[in-house]
Amino acid sequence: MLQLVINGIVVGSIIALAAIGLSMTYGILNFANFAHGDFLTLGAYLAFLFSVVLGTNFLTACVAAVVITAFVAVLCDLVIWKRMRTKGASPVALIIISIGLALFIRNFIIFLWGPAIKRYDLPVKRGMELGSVVITENQIAVIVVALVCMFLVHYLLKKTTIGKAMRALSDNIDLAKVSGIDVDRVVRYTWAIGMALAAVGGILYGLLTNINPNMGWSCLALCSPQRFSVALVTLMGRWPGGS
Repeated sequence: MLQLVINGIVVGSIIALAAIGLSMTYGILNFANFAHGDFLTLGAYLAFLFSVVLGTNFLTACVAAVVITAFVAVLCDLVIWKRMRTKGASPVALIIISIGLALFIRNFIIFLWGPAIKRYDLPVKRGMELGSVVITENQIAVIVVALVCMFLVHYLLKKTTIGKAMRALSDNIDLAKVSGIDVDRVVRYTWAIGMALAAVGGILYGLLTNINPNMGWSCLALCSPQRFSVALVTLMGRWPGGS
């Protein structure tokens, strides 16, 4: 039983990171981003590219993967989401666009790396035995990194100017605009931080097992099943022929 609890904490730490980023974008932009899980996958595969294909130090590869994933998220905001905000696109339109972006990222990954599972080229170490419980160094690393990221996000939202601006947008975006907050700047920060957390979650997932092009979608379903169920019902209700 204790072994299952520890394994659950480890997996839950990864899901929590992805869920935090997902909640940040949902709270400010007010739509369910179906591409969130595929950004998680993108981060994991970028770490694989730098560490295994290019032979970079694994820690350096992880940092580069997180930064590039955040940059891609900001680029998507500039190219896609900002235009949709300017045009006053409906939540349903945003959901459909996010589904299209998710499919694009997923198939782009398959095109570059193929559909087969991949593994990080890391040495396999024997886990530490604590009575009847076995815990590996990778599992400890997952928990520690997740806790550090959660603390940093908490500090950002509570103590920094940009964090307070994010909370203001989440409460009332119109009032935030009137107060002089640069909405587009705050939104870009939100995308960067949210997708960076997703990338970290993807990398940590790869430390525990393997990575594959569909891993992000599986994590996405675990992050917030109720939220995405509501989004799907809303989408189908407004789809031609929907009830």
